[in-house]
Amino acid sequence: MQRRQFIYLVGLATVSGGLAIACDTNPTDTVESTSQATTASVTTGELEKELVVYSGRNEKLIGELIKKFEQETGAKLQVRYGDTAELASAILEEGANSPADIFFAQDAGALGAIQKADKVVQLPTAILNRVDSAYRSPEGKWVGITGRVRTVDYNTNLVKAGELPSSIFGFTEPKWKGRIGWAPTNGSFQSFVTALRVAEGEGRAKQWLEGIKANNARVYSNNTAILDALTRGEVAVGFVNHYYLERIKQENPQVPVEHHFTEDVGSLVNVAGIAILNTAKNPNIAQRFGEFMLNEDSQNYFANQTYEYPLTSGISPKGNLKSLKQIKTETQKIDLTNLNDLEATLKLLQQVQII
Repeated sequence: MQRRQFIYLVGLATVSGGLAIACDTNPTDTVESTSQATTASVTTGELEKELVVYSGRNEKLIGELIKKFEQETGAKLQVRYGDTAELASAILEEGANSPADIFFAQDAGALGAIQKADKVVQLPTAILNRVDSAYRSPEGKWVGITGRVRTVDYNTNLVKAGELPSSIFGFTEPKWKGRIGWAPTNGSFQSFVTALRVAEGEGRAKQWLEGIKANNARVYSNNTAILDALTRGEVAVGFVNHYYLERIKQENPQVPVEHHFTEDVGSLVNVAGIAILNTAKNPNIAQRFGEFMLNEDSQNYFANQTYEYPLTSGISPKGNLKSLKQIKTETQKIDLTNLNDLEATLKLLQQVQII
C-alpha cells in the first residue's frame, strides 16, 4: 500500500465518522416495486448472478435499494458494510485477492485513494455522462451517486440573512467572535479543510483556521451537536452539512435555523460514489449496479429519504435548497479525487492546535 493512501485511510478511520452523507438517517419508505431506469441500460455482456459490494454507506441508507436491485436483476448481493476508510484500506491490502467487485464510498477522498493506487477501472462514458463532470473522476475511474453541501447554518433570531458574508473567510472578522460553532474532529469538516487547502492553498487555509480559532469558535463533537446548539441559540452560525437541518425540519418545520451558502469553497459539494475494482469477478453486474443507483427512482429515493442531493439532472433535492447549478462556483471546481490528502490536513489542524 502506498504510504499516502495508507495515511489518508488510517487518519480518516480515526475521526468521528462524520463523512457519512446521512449518518444515522433511517428511511421509512420503501422503493416502489415498479421502479424502472429512466435510460436504457449501457451494460454489455451477460449479467453475472452475484455481486460483492464493499459499502461505506450504512445499511439503513441503501438497504431498500439493495433489495430492489436484487429483485430487478435476479442477482444475489453480498454486501460488506463498514467504515469507508477501513473498507478502502482493506481493498488496498487485499490487492489482487480482494473479493469486492464494487466499492460504494461515502466520500470522494476514499475513492481518490483507491484510484491513485490504481485499483479501479474506467467506467463507461454513458454512466459517467449521467453526472456533471464536477462530481466524477476526471479520469473516469469513479462516479458520484449523491451529493452533500457544506453550509453555514444560522439562527434566524440571532442573525439576519443580509449580515452573512459571501465568503467563508468573512467569518474570521471580529463581529463573529464567540458566535460560531464548529467540529474540528469531524470527518466532514476535515474534508472541507482539505478542499480549502486544494482550492486556496496552504497559507490561506491556515489563515482561515487561525481566524476562526481567534474568534473563539465553540467546539462541538459533530454536526448534530452544532444544529442542537443553533436551535438553542447557543451559537449564531455553524459550519455543517446541509442534510442535518433538512432532517430536523421534517420533525419541526418551525425550527429557527436556515441555510446560508457562500460563494466559494465554503459551500463545497462532496459526493458519495462508486468505483469498480480492476480485480472484479463480476464486472457486468457491477456496471448495472452503477446504472441502477443513477436511475430516476433511486435518485428520488436519496432525495426524499436521506435528504441528499441527486446528481442526475431533472431531479430536485428535498427542502428549501439551492440547486447544484446555483451553488457551483469557480473556486469549487476542484478535482474531488484530491480530497484523499488528509495527511496534510491533519498536520495543519495540529499545527494550528485545533485538534
